Amino acid sequence: MRRKIPALTLRKDGGSTCRRINTVRDAVETLLEHWPIDDGEEYLTAVHVCLDAIHGRIAPGAVRDAMLRAAEEAGVSVLQ
Repeated sequence: MRRKIPALTLRKDGGSTCRRINTVRDAVETLLEHWPIDDGEEYLTAVHVCLDAIHGRIAPGAVRDAMLRAAEEAGVSVLQ
């Protein structure tokens, strides 16, 4: 089952490439394969929040909040 989250769109480095995140799986893929840093505190928190959401320990909506904090930390733009 794909665990839906409130959608968000991210753009790295002011570039033209955007990533739309609609599910916890999208968030995990973005963090693990497309994130510009892998050692920030908010990045690590977002990874843990995703794991908790996958295992049903927290609501999927928490993933969006964690992604927003990680994006701010990494300088990734959030398009609303």
